[in-house]
Amino acid sequence: MGIALLTFLATFLLLGSLGLLLFYREAMMERLSTVISPRQKGRLPGWLKIDRAGESLKAVVQPFEKVLPKSPQEVSVAEKRLMRAGYRDESAVSLLYGAKVLVPLLLVAICFVTGIGSKTGFFAYAVSLGVGFLAPDFWLGRRIKARQLAIRLGLPEFLDLCVVCIEAGLSLDQAMTRTVEELRSSQPEISDELALVSLEQRAGRPRPEAWKNLAERVDIDVIRTMVASINQADQFGTSVSKILRVQSDVLRVQRRQNVEERAAKTSVKMVFPLVLFIFPSIFVVTVGPAIIVMAESFEKYFSK
Repeated sequence: MGIALLTFLATFLLLGSLGLLLFYREAMMERLSTVISPRQKGRLPGWLKIDRAGESLKAVVQPFEKVLPKSPQEVSVAEKRLMRAGYRDESAVSLLYGAKVLVPLLLVAICFVTGIGSKTGFFAYAVSLGVGFLAPDFWLGRRIKARQLAIRLGLPEFLDLCVVCIEAGLSLDQAMTRTVEELRSSQPEISDELALVSLEQRAGRPRPEAWKNLAERVDIDVIRTMVASINQADQFGTSVSKILRVQSDVLRVQRRQNVEERAAKTSVKMVFPLVLFIFPSIFVVTVGPAIIVMAESFEKYFSK
């Protein structure tokens, strides 16, 4: 009972302190907005509230970033991974390394408060430190895979709409800009990446280089194939719309084949739960009564 009460109090204090840190700046901005523009009654837009909360979280996590030593090569790899996950802010690396210090400390504090460390000794603290150090990297890897999957699934839709725009008389750059605007709500991941390609071209970067940067930034095989096809079309003067249509058809065929492959693997994957869980239950239900009857019969026979 005492351990449960201490756990509840520690969790309540942690959540309360985090809430104060996150929403203190929001309250200040509401007061300022009330003084500056009373018509809005001190309400902030949703995006501004998220931005203020993110700044407060940065202020909490960033001081821990200086504790962990890191080399320029590690920082470069972390920047690439964060970019693939969609985090391009300058403070993203600091937040990542700060979380790799803060999360282990929080897990160790939880082990100490709940009393797990006193029961298991140093092992619980070592596991907490290891899991807390690897948890941000694991979470970042999951984010990268989720973003790559969203881009892979949304690419055929982008290619179809881009083909329609090109056949309507637009150039490739104009078609890409129009497609990005149309798919911003339904496919935000691929729209974000292609909008960055458009910005690089407007800044004066050559088109092949901008598309190659897209392939390196996203790190997906289908994007690399599409970029190579577009660059070859620009180099040899072939029709871009035909190439994009072929790419879209190939992607849909690959998606269908992937689904069929997973469906074919289902029967093989079902063998292990059948053998380990279902068959033993069926064996107990069907053979169990017969074994009981046989045991009672042998007991009567040998008792005589």
